[in-house]
Amino acid sequence: MEAAMAEFECLGSLGPITAVTNEFLREQTPHNENEYEEQVRRLYDPAAYAIPVRPPVSAAASLFALPPDDDVDRVSRLPDALLRDVVSRLPVKDAARTAALSHRWRGVWRSTPLVLHDVDLLPDTSAVSRVLDAHPGPFRCVYLTSTLAEGFRGLLARWLRLLAAKGIQELVLVNARWPLDYVLPASLLGLTTLTRLYLGMWRFPDTAGLPRATCFRNLRDLGLYNVLVERRDLDFILDRSPVLETLCLQGNVLKLRIRLVSQSLRCVQIIGCFIEEIFVLDAPNLERFIYSDAWHPVGNCTTTVKIGHAPKLHLLGYLALDPRKHVLDVGNTIIKAGIGMSPSTMLQGVKILALEVRFAVRNDVKMIPNVLRCFPNVETLHIMSGKDDQSTGKLNLRFWHKSGTIECIRSRIKLLVVRDFKGGRSEMAFLKFFFQSALVLEEVVILLPDDPTDRMCRKVVSLRHIERASEASVLWASQSVPEGFVRSIERASDFSLGDPFANYCPIGLQSPRLSS
Repeated sequence: MEAAMAEFECLGSLGPITAVTNEFLREQTPHNENEYEEQVRRLYDPAAYAIPVRPPVSAAASLFALPPDDDVDRVSRLPDALLRDVVSRLPVKDAARTAALSHRWRGVWRSTPLVLHDVDLLPDTSAVSRVLDAHPGPFRCVYLTSTLAEGFRGLLARWLRLLAAKGIQELVLVNARWPLDYVLPASLLGLTTLTRLYLGMWRFPDTAGLPRATCFRNLRDLGLYNVLVERRDLDFILDRSPVLETLCLQGNVLKLRIRLVSQSLRCVQIIGCFIEEIFVLDAPNLERFIYSDAWHPVGNCTTTVKIGHAPKLHLLGYLALDPRKHVLDVGNTIIKAGIGMSPSTMLQGVKILALEVRFAVRNDVKMIPNVLRCFPNVETLHIMSGKDDQSTGKLNLRFWHKSGTIECIRSRIKLLVVRDFKGGRSEMAFLKFFFQSALVLEEVVILLPDDPTDRMCRKVVSLRHIERASEASVLWASQSVPEGFVRSIERASDFSLGDPFANYCPIGLQSPRLSS
């Protein structure tokens, strides 16, 4: 562990990021070396980010004014709107070169809302300045993800001022230089024409001195990836973004208390963050709330997930039943095993629920009945079988029969998905109870780990012979999908996907290890 810390510290001064990470390392024991490496990768490897959009250009495209064996310039005869659409799909170098094709094209580049990706200009990073100076705007989208020019900080402030003056719709800005906690220029907050903003590896600018009239009236999508942001600044952005629909926070290592107050938010995704409390105070249009890969860098740090006014909430997960990770608060009542339930502690609108359960830990399993009673109308239940880092005794089928009727299992749930199936005694007892109680169950999907043991495969096969209350239920087995599926904000915010968690391909029980 000392060697790992020394290697990490030699990377440079990272300010608060270094402080938090070092504190995390000091709290770990040697057997958590792999966890340390994974957390560092999540924090400092840009490839781990869930930035969802890509520049709408084709680097492989070729543009010809004259088709082969044809001396008639038909392309130049197209209407201006079509020519601008063609130019907008080209890398910025090629877009600028279209001015040399013919007299007809000379004004097209300057009148086209430009797509600028600094990767297309490498290694000549000074070309970014020349393009921003030459083009009158507006800019359709700008990607600054790879610029390493000397004097970058001064350049960035100037670039942002130019974009504010000329207009910009989409901006993706990733810090490719050390230190990774560099404070973004305040001119970022002058980009009031933005519709989408994605930031990676920065410290968010202080909003305390901004004019009260500051408003991001067009901003619909906001993603902050390993961005150090204070609660007051996040509150400010949410308050001044009246049409914001999608919010994604990933890798924030400052201890945050998030309060969601928004009339427009539809999807919130929080990935790998260090959160003390998430309070959905007033979000009347919130439909999806995804919280995954929570990071607890200094020992036990429980995240309280408190649901207030969110009448349209349709999807929620992953809630960990490990009390060291999550505490669920509904209607100002902390949900625990054995407490009495009432309408005020129920979220009637949730139809898709995802839970993380350590089946070898009695207290986790005992939480399942009351947590499910909070969601009486759930139709799809995802359960991730958590890592059994400790075993405190197993619960058999008798426990489930004594727990009484769970209404959503009995009469609502149509699809059950178990991810990272292990086949332990408590897990099998839960599945037996589920199969015997679920009257409307249509499909069960068992997702095995990447390298399942023969024992796991035999347990899956044995599920075929369990008595089922619903004869229509179909059992599938498949491999788990890559880790990053939960992190995909593109999936999370794609409302054409009924269930963004359902990223798997059932293969049945026909493989040799599952057919006997």
